[in-house]
Amino acid sequence: MSEIKKVVLAYSGGLDTSIIIPWLKENYGDPEIIAVSGNVGQADELEGLEEKALKTGASKLIVADLTDEMVDDVIIPSVKAGAKYETYLLGTAFARPVIGKKLAEIALAEGADAICHGCTGKGNDQVRFELAIKRFAPGMKIIAPWREWDIKSRDEEIDYAEAHNVPLKITRETSYSKDKNLWHLSHEGLDLEDPANEPNYDKPGFLEMGVSPVQAPDEPTYVTLDFEKGVPVAINGEKKKASDIIRDLNEYGGKNGIGIIDIVENRLVGMKDRGVYETPGGTILYAAHELLEMITVDKDTLHVKQKLAVDFADLVYNGKWYSPLRESLSAFVDKTQEFVTGTVKVKLYKGNIIPAGMTSPYTLYSENLATFDESDYDQKDSAGFINLWGLPTKVQALRELGQLK
Repeated sequence: MSEIKKVVLAYSGGLDTSIIIPWLKENYGDPEIIAVSGNVGQADELEGLEEKALKTGASKLIVADLTDEMVDDVIIPSVKAGAKYETYLLGTAFARPVIGKKLAEIALAEGADAICHGCTGKGNDQVRFELAIKRFAPGMKIIAPWREWDIKSRDEEIDYAEAHNVPLKITRETSYSKDKNLWHLSHEGLDLEDPANEPNYDKPGFLEMGVSPVQAPDEPTYVTLDFEKGVPVAINGEKKKASDIIRDLNEYGGKNGIGIIDIVENRLVGMKDRGVYETPGGTILYAAHELLEMITVDKDTLHVKQKLAVDFADLVYNGKWYSPLRESLSAFVDKTQEFVTGTVKVKLYKGNIIPAGMTSPYTLYSENLATFDESDYDQKDSAGFINLWGLPTKVQALRELGQLK
């Protein structure tokens, strides 16, 4: 430990990382601590962070603006892939690769001896951070206090903070474990640890990105999204970068109670974990993209893509964003998006996303072929097709009847 002179700390200003600074000072021979916060769209959570970091012992705070990198390099490729992990839209997992990469870059530039993070030994984020660090700073020592210290609970963390005069914005009664970025907000802990408990969505302060469907307005909201090759490029006819489109969708979705899920997910480390996630804008974006794919992607490609979406989501969830397989899958996905260009209209109403029309210059949908009225389709053609398609079934039946010649 005496060899550790400078540490780069992944710093959010939350309970875990707030007490890590004095803990590192006490247990690693008073090293210099450079606090690094990745700005991934958590907005007001960055307020007062520098003052807090310096007061608790950091030499400086570096805030890295990573929002657009997260959106353009991780979120949009995942939306194009249709990647969902057990209905979870991967909000926390999306942010970790770019933060981990930046931690490695700063640690190398600052000549640090180690990188420290506040992830618990029970969670997924320790894997996500450390795999990114190993990719960009493979020789860097990693310190994970939750795998070293004697603290065993959030109550004991609060005890430590109070003993070391570390200011906190939470209380023992309201200390949900939360993670927030532009894409989502997660809630874990306290009453949510028992899956039998219904989340109190209507309690003031519980939901932060919107309201529950019960409190949503009685009038629907219409939203139009334009895509080019699977990438969102405009909202309600106004061209914007992807991160700004997500911000607008968060406002529309939050107002209408969209994107709230209560899930018991299978963590990478093996246990099941219950959490409530708010992803208002992301839920709309996924839905709109899927609607456009319905009319622009052929059957075989779409079905294979849907199967591979599970593998893609597993890679993201399990911290393997910077892996050859994920890059290869993204290359496949990009090819599938060649004609995913067009406009999608949806109606938002009390937690529901209702399709309200989609168009594309590259649509594969032909009203002439699908209509119940007269068309160019010759229905007699289907008889020969069915005879050939059903031939193996017919032969098997004849064998069972002893009638096969």
